[in-house]
Amino acid sequence: TWTGTVLAALALAEFEKADSQAAAKRNVRDAIEAVAARLGNTPTICRKCYVHPQVIDAYLANELKLELQGSIDDNLNSADLHPEEKQVMRFLKRRLKA
Repeated sequence: TWTGTVLAALALAEFEKADSQAAAKRNVRDAIEAVAARLGNTPTICRKCYVHPQVIDAYLANELKLELQGSIDDNLNSADLHPEEKQVMRFLKRRLKA
């Protein structure tokens, strides 16, 4: 599920801001389809089982902010994570605190 969550967050972060809720939902659909193809699963199962719902909710609320080009926070406990994984982990921690 971690890989699905990271891939979905990265795919959604690449979209420009949607001008309507319908456009945002299409972007979510497209991102989930791309992640599902990469994972070798169906979009329905991918969204339901492999992508953390906070990533989708944040995107739809225009709150998915990943600082992929910024500095990487070294305060995370898991040094085994790639920089993009650390960004998604930080994002999820912020969302859960809110």
